[in-house]
Amino acid sequence: MPEPHLRTVVVLAAGEGKRMKSSLPKVLHPLLGRTLLGHVLAAAAPLRADRTVVVVGHGADQVRAHLAEIAPEATPVLQAQQLGTGHAVRIALEAVPDATGTVVVINGDVPLLRPETVAALVEAHEGAGAAATVLAAEVPDPTGLGRIVRDAAGRLEQIVEERDATPEQRALREINAGIYAFDVARLRDALGKLSTDNEQGEEYLTDVFGLLRDAGEPVAVHVAADHVETLGCNDRVELAALRRLLRDRVNEGWMRTGVSILDPHTTWIDVTVTVERDAVIDQNTQLQGATAVGAGAVVGPDVTLVDTTVGEGATVLRSHAVGAEVGPQATVGPYAYLRPESRLARKAKVGTFVETKKATIGEGSKVPHLSYVGDATIGEHSNIGAATVFVNYDGVKKHHTTIGSHARTGADNMFVAPVEVGDGAYTAAGSVIIADVPPGAMAVARGQQRNVEGWVLRKRAGTPAAEAAQRAREGASGGAAAASEGEPIHEDAETVGGPAGAGDTATE
Repeated sequence: MPEPHLRTVVVLAAGEGKRMKSSLPKVLHPLLGRTLLGHVLAAAAPLRADRTVVVVGHGADQVRAHLAEIAPEATPVLQAQQLGTGHAVRIALEAVPDATGTVVVINGDVPLLRPETVAALVEAHEGAGAAATVLAAEVPDPTGLGRIVRDAAGRLEQIVEERDATPEQRALREINAGIYAFDVARLRDALGKLSTDNEQGEEYLTDVFGLLRDAGEPVAVHVAADHVETLGCNDRVELAALRRLLRDRVNEGWMRTGVSILDPHTTWIDVTVTVERDAVIDQNTQLQGATAVGAGAVVGPDVTLVDTTVGEGATVLRSHAVGAEVGPQATVGPYAYLRPESRLARKAKVGTFVETKKATIGEGSKVPHLSYVGDATIGEHSNIGAATVFVNYDGVKKHHTTIGSHARTGADNMFVAPVEVGDGAYTAAGSVIIADVPPGAMAVARGQQRNVEGWVLRKRAGTPAAEAAQRAREGASGGAAAASEGEPIHEDAETVGGPAGAGDTATE
């Protein structure tokens, strides 16, 4: 049986992040689907550590709540006063007194760190039998970062903070990435010997390396292959720069798997999103959360999808969707809004200026334009006329509407829920449907039209409209007699529901 607790991860997440100028703790600022802290925990996850300890301080309650959501197995430990990184690690180890083997310490603000790099650091550390190993990187501009100082033989001599460095040391471009591997027992001993004799008056974790070296213990440096992984974040400008770098990495990764991204600079894909081969992502598109895009689907331009599934071969154009399901070969947009629990079956359509919410739209059914569909079920191969409103709310409760299969509803309809329209039924344009419509019936729910003859000439004399009417009357000859004032037309429902009514549903 292996020895328990051979690896422990400690994440330092107690800092205030003053330069962020935010009420939100620095480590909780998001970029591409995770917080800074979430990215760090994801990078450490493949180590399968026996324990993960997160040192919290500023905004501790917020950080604890976030950990409960994303990493409930992690143990938050409070650093009430931020007295340095060495102090923070000492507090963390006090929470795991039986930890043995290797402890990995990671700053909580390095979101580009790859799991492979963390694993390589630990393997190098354990393979060499080192007491301590620091991850280093060669950077173009080391301003503000701690420097790796080596001796003439290239061995680690010390790690020095910039504010404590000499001019010669500041000229060095090999920096401390803030990521370490230690032997737990030797680390505990060294932490008890730390001093606060420095410009900040804090216990520096980096001083452990000098103490171990002076005691004859082996210390090592592991250099990251790509310095970009080690970049941290101190303000919103740096956060935006990290977001762009991560965007480029994510987009390149998807393109190498067979996804077409037409404009990578305007395409933002969260690290939690999945995209299948031969999907096409057009410009100005954001894919967020648990969104999944199927093979051959076309998404964009100008699309935002949050926690939305897009089926194989579907198309989403200039639209916004949250918590929706777009079935295979379905089409959405342009300018559609799919709210949570909107579900489109195969080849369904939600068109221009349509909003849906808690709506299931069956296979081949269409809501082409200018409509609201809420709390509704629409069967297969039905067509919803333009300017339709599903009236689902009575001021207290939401109610459901059901439209059957192969139904045709007229333009400018209102369905006052709860109501059901049967299979194969029609509704006439301009109707307010307040009662169930039987299968195969035509529902007409509108007032009779009447024409008040001569009204414009009498009431709007001298206007352009009156002049146009007068010219038309004078030019008319041989036509059918006009209906007398107040005379109703289309007197029977059969006539209303005939050619004129049926034509009103043809709004595709």
